[in-house]
Amino acid sequence: MPFAFCTRERLPWSEFAEDARTGPSVQFCIQMAKQYRMVVICPILERDSTRGEVIWNTAVVINNDGAVLGIQRKNHIPRVGDFNESTYYCEGNTGHPVFHTAYGRIGIAVCYDRHHPLNWLMLQLNGAEIVFNPSATIAGLSEHLWSVEARNAAIANSYFTCAINRVGTEIFPNPFTSGDGGPAHNDMGPFYGSSYVTGPDGVRTPGLSRVRDGLLVVQMDLNLCRQVVDKWGYRLTQRIDHYAEEFARAAKHTYEPQVVRPKSHTEQESGQPQGQQPGRRECANHDCARLAVDCSKFH
Repeated sequence: MPFAFCTRERLPWSEFAEDARTGPSVQFCIQMAKQYRMVVICPILERDSTRGEVIWNTAVVINNDGAVLGIQRKNHIPRVGDFNESTYYCEGNTGHPVFHTAYGRIGIAVCYDRHHPLNWLMLQLNGAEIVFNPSATIAGLSEHLWSVEARNAAIANSYFTCAINRVGTEIFPNPFTSGDGGPAHNDMGPFYGSSYVTGPDGVRTPGLSRVRDGLLVVQMDLNLCRQVVDKWGYRLTQRIDHYAEEFARAAKHTYEPQVVRPKSHTEQESGQPQGQQPGRRECANHDCARLAVDCSKFH
């Protein structure tokens, strides 16, 4: 299907949406998986008939026997430049599953999910050995990040990453704007390809062409995932419990950043924070000295 999510036009593009098990794209990939005994990741525009025809950006994982192992719905929906994907679909609700296959434990970070380090981390925590990042991203927006994001994720999480991008340019019949004050246009620029694979030790392959379709064949030794972890002691020093507590606090609306500021001369002389009235009680949830009124009645 064409990449249509820049135009804000739901029709006719949403008519390409299909069921994650019975849709034509999925059925075609099922036949390929059976014929060639390979695991196929099939990205689709999913029509979810069980939830009121909601549309998702979904990657369907098909096992080497043709069975659908499950799906990964895109967790983070961009509203950047020409990418107005919230016009089409919602944030994913499938979490960060890792799929056990005959060829390894695989996870999927769908397109824009690669910009969120914690998305990569959750796939590591669930045991991924290879993480695929099927993408459709354009020159002028993300190309300067492309060569480092998936590579950094491989190093940080001790697994293989496969950064996958398409080539070509889509031309649309109706002009659209980017919301940046610029003139309307009929295309969003070229997709720059450059797909590559990185190992958990940071070693990566050359990228494929920017302008031509290509096939990248890579031999992976999944033992390298464990070897890198053992060498660097990443799991011994990871401190998941420590960060979980910090994240739990940061998720609350009462959270205040842990910032240490130098004392003013007045504070140093008096030993009392500047702006705080003598006898005022400290509040556990915020800095009373930053409020314009006495909040002691709220304690």
